[in-house]
Amino acid sequence: MSSPQLYRCRFQIQRGAGDPTSYKSLGDCFRTIFRNEGIFGFYKGILPPILAETPKRAVKFFTFEQYKKLLSFTPLSPGWALSAAGLGSGLTEALVINPFEVVKVSLQANRDSFKEQPSAFSQARRIIKSDGFGLRGLNKGLTSTLGRHGVFNMIYFGFYFNVKDAIPTNPDPTLEFLRKFMIGLASGTISSCVNIPFDVAKSRIQGPQPVPGEIKYRTCFQTMALVYREEGYLALYKGLVPKIMRLGPGGAVMLLVYEYVSGWLQRNW
Repeated sequence: MSSPQLYRCRFQIQRGAGDPTSYKSLGDCFRTIFRNEGIFGFYKGILPPILAETPKRAVKFFTFEQYKKLLSFTPLSPGWALSAAGLGSGLTEALVINPFEVVKVSLQANRDSFKEQPSAFSQARRIIKSDGFGLRGLNKGLTSTLGRHGVFNMIYFGFYFNVKDAIPTNPDPTLEFLRKFMIGLASGTISSCVNIPFDVAKSRIQGPQPVPGEIKYRTCFQTMALVYREEGYLALYKGLVPKIMRLGPGGAVMLLVYEYVSGWLQRNW
């Protein structure tokens, strides 16, 4: 889980061709990290996602169901209601996950040897001590995280359930599983492609600033505009390949597990 996240973070925080620390490709990134930081360098920042994963997924799917029920009483069509429920679940999820993201990005941006890096708990204490819990400390980049998760979940749930209902089911269990998996794969991939500018902005805000002590990346849309102006629109899609590698198949598996477990619980409880 950690390596694609690490690659994505490293690509997103590097600032154009003029950055002397830029990686040229995924292969170059892999070789450089292995050479300079060792094999454990690929696992930097792994603890915050592990600690956050269970509450994050619980909040995602629980709130999606609650928003879906609430929106069933509105004049929204079922298709739009699913997308709106996804948006609501993403915004709620972002509030839970953002402090973990701040710690994770600060650890993954560190290019020191793994042995020299502080632990996740030490890094969290350092951030709180220097900047507090607010929007300059443990909740830095919150608006970008809200955008990232809100947009992702809106498309993720909306696309999956609308397309799944539009394509006829298959009586063969194996083919039906593959049908759902492919729709989930497309859902995770499309969502990743659409929300990545928010992801880049989040990494720039939460990562190291170009000049220590001087804040260049302040807010979500200000950061997007600055990256676009200085590095071009493609810079807003940095880290897309490792992101899709993780969230394309991962998103498909997550939706399938959710559907099958939810169905089992409804039948037996």
